[in-house]
Amino acid sequence: MRITALTGGIGGARFLRGLREHLRTRADTWAGADITVIGNTADDITLFGLRVCPDLDTVMYTLGGGIHDEQGWGRADETFNVSTELAAYEVPPDWFTLGDRDIATHIVRTQMLRAGWSLTDVTAALCTRWQPGVRLLPMSDDPVETHVVVLDDSGAREALHFQEWWVREQAKRTAQEFVYLGAAEAKPTATVLDALRDSDVVLLPPSNPVVSIGAILQIAGIGDALRSTAAPVVGVSPIIGDAPVRGMADACLSAIGVGTSAAAVAGHYGARIAGGLLDGWLVAEEDASTSAPAGVIQRSRPLLMTAIEDAAAIAGAALDLAIELRR
Repeated sequence: MRITALTGGIGGARFLRGLREHLRTRADTWAGADITVIGNTADDITLFGLRVCPDLDTVMYTLGGGIHDEQGWGRADETFNVSTELAAYEVPPDWFTLGDRDIATHIVRTQMLRAGWSLTDVTAALCTRWQPGVRLLPMSDDPVETHVVVLDDSGAREALHFQEWWVREQAKRTAQEFVYLGAAEAKPTATVLDALRDSDVVLLPPSNPVVSIGAILQIAGIGDALRSTAAPVVGVSPIIGDAPVRGMADACLSAIGVGTSAAAVAGHYGARIAGGLLDGWLVAEEDASTSAPAGVIQRSRPLLMTAIEDAAAIAGAALDLAIELRR
């Protein structure tokens, strides 16, 4: 069974950890199954001359056992000597703190990119150390960055890198628009398109529909590959009871005119039979009475991933729905 997932950061990474655990504990059913992950790279940013790929690293660290589990990002047992020294030199930015262990990853990535390696090959090389148990692919080897249009104090439009808005400002200023710089020129790799075409199951984990999965879909060809794959496409709602599972997805959804509800996100993705993306939709029990778009089969179950066993059960339910759709 070939499983492909499109994902962003924390929620997607925890779902994938559960998926891998489900396959391990159900090896009698899923023997030989493999997972390909297409990761969002539009959150990427260059800091202190280093190329930082937050979503790819969160997946890699989470599945490789190196994540700071309580916060969901960054390295476990981290120190911050370099960041402290940079602050002493008054070197900006001071709002995005990189840990010492994490900096090593960014140094390796930056050196390899400057030496002419593609981001796909760099990511594979980094994963050689971490052994995440999945094939981790960036959505494109071409640089893409999400920028957020907000209003300044005078009411004029101002564009910020997504990380500035998300981390520094905590999304306090209302997003007027999201702009994906470089997306119009970026191309998916043949490996990404092959993974979608050859999949038996495609999953959309509970990642941000706008700046994670939505950013991946900005790359020409990926949406078409999803709509044309023979595999069932099953999404997992990132909304429980009209609130984001974590983070500030509501601030992103409102900017594109989508409500903060499981039904609204399903409507945003749309049904494949009507030119959208979804065949199946997994929602929380609190949202069992809501309706998915016509042509989308909806199922409900608890969706909070408070432990790896919870994430494994959610992933198992998503796979069960996919198998039901295949039949």
